[in-house]
Amino acid sequence: MRNVVLSLAGGLAAVAVIGTGYLAALPSAAHSNEATAPAQATDGAEKARIEGIVRDYLLENPEILIEVQQALVARQESAQKEQQLAVLQQEGDAIFRSPHDGIIGNPDARTTVVEFFDYNCGYCKHALSDMQTMVQENPDLRFVLKEFPILGPDSQQAHVVSAALKKIAPEKYPEFHIRLLSGSGRAGEAAAVRVATDLGVEEFALREAMRDPTINDEFASTYELASKLAITGTPAYVVGDEIVFGAVGAEDLLEKLAAAKQ
Repeated sequence: MRNVVLSLAGGLAAVAVIGTGYLAALPSAAHSNEATAPAQATDGAEKARIEGIVRDYLLENPEILIEVQQALVARQESAQKEQQLAVLQQEGDAIFRSPHDGIIGNPDARTTVVEFFDYNCGYCKHALSDMQTMVQENPDLRFVLKEFPILGPDSQQAHVVSAALKKIAPEKYPEFHIRLLSGSGRAGEAAAVRVATDLGVEEFALREAMRDPTINDEFASTYELASKLAITGTPAYVVGDEIVFGAVGAEDLLEKLAAAKQ
């Protein structure tokens, strides 16, 4: 019965197409008014009849519209996946091996997970423990953190401090990242500088590094990568050849990591 319904739907679509072609082939205005007027009347009547058939069928079988929507979503997701795979292949060094990114875990590990994050993202704060769990359970894991400030000027300023600290004291970055991301309140320049100096970073040197114009260039590169990968929010992960959106939890990420290793 389902095949009959779908066949009928296809038949109706074909009728609509044929009707459209038929109408397009009717005489033009260059012909005499006597010939054109009846043709136009026929045109309107036939169009209304076809539209009525299609409308009645869809009202009687509204589930067809759901199937069409599902097919469209599946096609869009497939196209997005193909685009993401192409970007992962073309931009592999920038995604997985950029010298500007922070690293937590084993820097020489064979397996890499990439996270796009914002210091003021509540979901990123919640997902901090997921990263820590993954690193603890996988000694051969390199967790790459991409500065992706998208939540306003405070975020931008906090990430500038983070980028500057990586330049002058990269060994302190893991602890800085954990303290700032797990802190209460909104992260901004003052909060980020305070965390850095509490870790022993000299404030004058830090502020000098914050003036480095290449920091904004690094952010711009990350924004461009995110756009190519269809990443518009945080956190977002690259696990193997898959883009994972949202704070999905350590268990889900570990499963995807295991699949990527295989």
